[in-house]
Amino acid sequence: SSSESISVPMIPLGLKETKELDLLAPLKDLISEHYGEEGILFEKEIKEFMELRQAMRTPSRNEAGLELLMEYYNQLYFLDSRFFPPTKSLGVFFHWYDSLTGVPSHQRALAFEKGSVLFNIGALHTQIGARQDRASLPGLNQAIDAFQKAAGAFNYLKENFSNAPSLDMSAASLNMLVRLMVAQVQECVFEKMTLLRSQHDFLSQLQLAQEAARVEDAYSLVHQTMTQAHVKDYVPFSWTTMVHVKSEHFKALSHYFAAIALCDCPATSDAELPEQEKAFIQFHVTMPEGPSLRVLLQDPEERRKLGKAHLKKAIMKHEEAMRIHGLCKILRKMDILQEVLSFAHKRSLSKYSEIDHEEDFFETGDAPDVHPKTHQKPEIKPPNFSQVKVTDLFHRLGPLSVFSAKNKWYPVRRVHLMRGENGFGFTLRGDSPVLIAGVIPGGCAAEAGLKEGDYIISVNGKDCKWSKHAEVVQLLKSTGEEGVEIGVITL
Repeated sequence: SSSESISVPMIPLGLKETKELDLLAPLKDLISEHYGEEGILFEKEIKEFMELRQAMRTPSRNEAGLELLMEYYNQLYFLDSRFFPPTKSLGVFFHWYDSLTGVPSHQRALAFEKGSVLFNIGALHTQIGARQDRASLPGLNQAIDAFQKAAGAFNYLKENFSNAPSLDMSAASLNMLVRLMVAQVQECVFEKMTLLRSQHDFLSQLQLAQEAARVEDAYSLVHQTMTQAHVKDYVPFSWTTMVHVKSEHFKALSHYFAAIALCDCPATSDAELPEQEKAFIQFHVTMPEGPSLRVLLQDPEERRKLGKAHLKKAIMKHEEAMRIHGLCKILRKMDILQEVLSFAHKRSLSKYSEIDHEEDFFETGDAPDVHPKTHQKPEIKPPNFSQVKVTDLFHRLGPLSVFSAKNKWYPVRRVHLMRGENGFGFTLRGDSPVLIAGVIPGGCAAEAGLKEGDYIISVNGKDCKWSKHAEVVQLLKSTGEEGVEIGVITL
């Protein structure tokens, strides 16, 4: 049947948009003021960073786009350490637009920039997930992976970034998005089961019914979250409706597959009884009224009665799903969803007329709900930032352990040293940058004004910020009669 293989649309998120940002002047100023270097010498690096930001505004909708966002996110770690002193503002505003409402927000805090990029990583995963061909197993697995990673990104954002000025990044909104992604994973898991199911035996039909009930559970939770006070005002009506439609649709499917298990599968033999009884005990939320389990499973007429009750409930739920769907103008234009809903409805109706006997005098009872159960629990996969390796663009400023925005130091001192009888009169330790560990009282170094704790950043004009201990020793040893000029800084 063609409509069984049609994938119902999923909900993807739009990316947050941002304004252009000119960092050239503020970063050059900070390099001159804070690092005492010529800001103009770092124009190439600043421009490279700005180009990366520009590219990140319009990522391609694939793995390469995700890598670009990750690369920019990782560069922000270095930018933060180098240029955002804890006490002073850089005076730059980061402007971003809300992905759901388009309302602009701005903040000076770099955390807002980081959070917005992280939001876009999640949103891009949703777009990749929604684009997969879910009629095939590889497509389904990719969709599951994408929605799990989207859930992970939104969850990470919720746990690590508070105080976001835009609604889409509020805790309530992120909570809703995590739940929506989990429900979409659960729906893919159900589709995967229908795809893999080759045999139409009793137990696998029960499994499908429980799997559908699990999807209904997940979407009911999302619907509840979307209709909460702070969320319902800005979540698109089409989303809320679609989630509601899906929860009714999957509830109907859970009753439909329960009926198929009871009516289309042969009555249980004595050999199968223990296994089927065990499965059936855990199948309903409350035990159905009527005969004992054994009688129910082995008597075709009792099975038909209960199956009919399940179908009656399925048809009611299908009709409810179609009614809710009809209330939303946007969804009415989505023929695919309409087609799936009416196909499922017709299928239940024809099954009902097939098992309905004219001489049925019994009142069709109320079937209990199906107990939700899944064979593949959705995972919330947090972002793995280490998979995209980046090098610090501002590497030339020196090792971050010393040359960061949080450290302050006195201006560079240039000291001229002549070698005495006992060498230069100081000891060194450590690498990149090398530290003066001790100064011998009365020695050349002490007289020249070197102090314990000074960092050597140049020797005879050669930059030594990244030099190893042995390299600096070698440079000092190779000085001749004219002595050596050392550049040092003191934190």
